[in-house]
Amino acid sequence: MTSPPRPTGRRKWLRRFAIAGAAACVIVLGAGAVGLYELDRRHPPTLEPEGRPSVMVVDRDGALLRPFTTETGRWRLPVAVDEVDDRYLQLLMAYEDGRFRQHFGVDPRAMVRAAWQAVTSGEIVSGGSTLTMQTVRLLENRHERTLSRKLLEMARAVQLERRLTKDEILTRYLQLAPFGGNLEGVRAASLAYFGREPSRLTLGQAALLVALPQAPESRRPDRYPERARAARDRVLDRVAGEGAISQAEADAAKHERVPTARRPVPMHAPHLARRLVTADPASDIHRTTLDGRLQSELETLVRERVEQLGPYLSTAILVVDHHSGEIVAHVGSADFLSVPRQGHIDMTRAIRSPGSTLKPFIYGLAFEAGIAHPETLVEDRPTRFGDYRPENFDDEFHGTVTVREALSQSLNVPAVAVLDVVGANRLAIRLRDAGVPLKLPRIEAPSLAIGLGGVGLTLEGLTHLYTALARGGDPIALSASPEPGGAGDAKPLPGARLFDRSSAWQVANVLSDTPPPQNARGGSIAYKTGTSYGYRDAWSVGFDGRHVVAVWVGRPDSAPVPGLTGRTAAAPLLFDAFARISPARTPLPGPPRGTLRASTGELPEPLRRFRNPRAPDAEPGRAPLSIAYPPDGATISLAAPDGSRQPLSVKVDGAVSRLVWLVDGRPIRVAPHRRTASIPVERAGPVRITVLDTEGSSDSVSVRVE
Repeated sequence: MTSPPRPTGRRKWLRRFAIAGAAACVIVLGAGAVGLYELDRRHPPTLEPEGRPSVMVVDRDGALLRPFTTETGRWRLPVAVDEVDDRYLQLLMAYEDGRFRQHFGVDPRAMVRAAWQAVTSGEIVSGGSTLTMQTVRLLENRHERTLSRKLLEMARAVQLERRLTKDEILTRYLQLAPFGGNLEGVRAASLAYFGREPSRLTLGQAALLVALPQAPESRRPDRYPERARAARDRVLDRVAGEGAISQAEADAAKHERVPTARRPVPMHAPHLARRLVTADPASDIHRTTLDGRLQSELETLVRERVEQLGPYLSTAILVVDHHSGEIVAHVGSADFLSVPRQGHIDMTRAIRSPGSTLKPFIYGLAFEAGIAHPETLVEDRPTRFGDYRPENFDDEFHGTVTVREALSQSLNVPAVAVLDVVGANRLAIRLRDAGVPLKLPRIEAPSLAIGLGGVGLTLEGLTHLYTALARGGDPIALSASPEPGGAGDAKPLPGARLFDRSSAWQVANVLSDTPPPQNARGGSIAYKTGTSYGYRDAWSVGFDGRHVVAVWVGRPDSAPVPGLTGRTAAAPLLFDAFARISPARTPLPGPPRGTLRASTGELPEPLRRFRNPRAPDAEPGRAPLSIAYPPDGATISLAAPDGSRQPLSVKVDGAVSRLVWLVDGRPIRVAPHRRTASIPVERAGPVRITVLDTEGSSDSVSVRVE
């Protein structure tokens, strides 16, 4: 058996050198590992950028309505990886860091390639920086180009990879990469240069966004479009050369137009956005109930229409889903940035005269009290109420008309006559209890003038009242914020009904008969217009089976605008707004159970013609008609010992003539001159008892029976 040959002297030295080199590498790597561990322990990397991102207000689906610049005046919009076009991400990695998903923060292959390209070409072709290293630079806001800084970036990149996932690192790059001027992040750049979200980009747009961060100021498309085009084309050629896209795709993308100006960032619902951010400055994202598509379309509609109406005028629109109380569109002015139109003023909250828009609530209370019906006859003749002598808008009188005609034609004298019986103070209290207090001078009490607009009210308040009307008299809080207690919420409601469901339906039924404005498609909308004294405010408020739309037109400084009326200025906007909500309108609901539907001749005699018991020809000294029992608001048990239900006893006081009795708006059979009655009640729950006589006097109480 022969022994292996002994190594020669040269081979011995090579072997010793290899062992020493390996040992040295182990020592260097060990020392590097120890050093990196100590660096990681004593000096952890920056994981979040300095300062807050742009505060954003978004619609119900998360679409951007309005962003705000950061404290340093920059646009830095949050964006996630899955919110960016896949083609852009493909080009970014192919051009900047092809092994981003594989390396540990530093790519040795890229480093060797960059060094070789520099040696062979005599210039720096690529820097070898990974996307992780670039993210480190952006997070620390350090941009020195020294060797020591490069080595530190490499160490920080490794640290970053240990703490964050690849998508988390990429997200920070997408949010912080510079794109020229005050644009940070791909979302701000895409909106500014292309007017679209980065979730859908063309190939040319994606390539341009890849190219800009390398030299954001010298390649700004809005200043140097040719440089931007050349940089974009180089990106396309390189990624095509690496097989990420075909050359044909690259050549086609080179023909895309390069933007030469920045587009304005979205600024939808600016008044509401400002209110939300002011109310909650700590939140980065404010979610709303607005429909972004409808909001944008209504803002465009208002801008176009106000130009036709004249200079200095503004417009406000609110759209509410009356099933939920959610505000789905909020237009506070015609143009937020317009100085002549004072666009910065939110006219949805400005106190103005509502004109005739409160008339439906006068009649609603009369219907509920049993003193009027839509087919009741009422006089439209010159009438004086003390020192107050109302006149119609057209300076004409129409004689005897039905209440339906009086309301649909917005006649003034009948409305004031009914309010004189209903009571101005009672109307004001009912509206206040429903959540909308009227604005009056400090020492002034409600008077008959409030029925024709002699009171202060906001568009928000008016929308609130019509929302309650659309809901059958049931008030609900209006909110622009999906979170309970958000800044868009209305004040808490006391829970009082505006009036009963039958009365609310009768009012809506009358309003649905109002003729539409010229060239507008009618049907399925119950609406009312109003014009304030001196042509200062034009209003139109209406609803279908789903939405309430309220429109105001006028000058924010309250200057008169000759010829400005609700029917000619506001009503067309109302119908155009409904057309933009949905081509198919939601129909209005049918009448509630027990609603009295009859022609004038079929009504009980006291309801056929409206009479004012306080009119000059009323009998002097007559005691007022009143229901002595049961008291209003009482809870009464009708259960008999044997389990049956007893009738409800009612007693009437006052000097009365022939009486008519109504239960929940429907007449019941009672001897005409009896002052007591035993009324059968079929079911437990709320019941309204109304008694009226042939002279026009009436009284009404609401009780709950058990």
